[in-house]
Amino acid sequence: MDREATARRLLKSSAARSYDPAVDIDWDAPLVEGKLYHLEHRISLYGTPLWDRMSPAQRVELAKQEMITFLSVVIHAELSLMRTILRTVQEGEPATDPALYALTEVADECRHSTMFAKGISRFGGKVVPQSKLTTRLLNVVSALVPLGPVFWASALFFEEPVDRLQRETMDDERVQPLLRMMNRIHVLEEARHVAYAREAMVRTMGEAGWLSRKMNRFGVALLAWSMSRAFIRPETYRRVGLNPKEAYQSALTNPHYHESLRWMSRQLVGFCKENGFIKGRFTTALWRRSHLLG
Repeated sequence: MDREATARRLLKSSAARSYDPAVDIDWDAPLVEGKLYHLEHRISLYGTPLWDRMSPAQRVELAKQEMITFLSVVIHAELSLMRTILRTVQEGEPATDPALYALTEVADECRHSTMFAKGISRFGGKVVPQSKLTTRLLNVVSALVPLGPVFWASALFFEEPVDRLQRETMDDERVQPLLRMMNRIHVLEEARHVAYAREAMVRTMGEAGWLSRKMNRFGVALLAWSMSRAFIRPETYRRVGLNPKEAYQSALTNPHYHESLRWMSRQLVGFCKENGFIKGRFTTALWRRSHLLG
């Protein structure tokens, strides 16, 4: 009943408050000179010796390229999410409220991916590609792995941290107006997606057996570990004219970047703790290596 009630509530919310980026964003408006693409303290190299050696122009370009990378990662994550959500509908009952909301969410994600792709082009950039091997592995995994807690956790790991970062920028007048509007649209609609995924994650964990719960905890810990690496790519630094290997390693070990990850993930980590997803010595150790735990 909780699942049905959640779906009905989210369907009503979707009908009442949804955006069409093709209509609600002025794509022809000029970019504003001097406005930011990324807040400085959230840039992966901020506070490192490499950051200190960078010129002001390089820092501005890095901010833009990191935002382009961020949006690219979100696009790839949403494509994987849509594929698996459609699988839940196909394997279930397409006429139920949860299935109808799932289809509504896919429609939202289609618009979001289109919006971010257009935004990247408007910023004068190109989408940072995901490796073909990663894409193929995700396709296989999403087709074969049971639709349980890990799947819903994978949705949350790319929705809640992204949501928190975008909330910080959407009302900051130092940021490009186009980016602020994109963030505002995404925040409004992702709030529904987070509620849907949270309910499903807790429900499917409760339905799982002892061994399945243990495996799912490990899978969620792997997601946490991978998230710390998801938003930094050597290609980003190459586009700025930095040594990609040096810059990537500098970001990966940067305490300021780790603090940003913890800040972005604070609510998600609290949710996982409250619902028994961070338990056991090995699982907790993997979480700590992710830098998401304080």
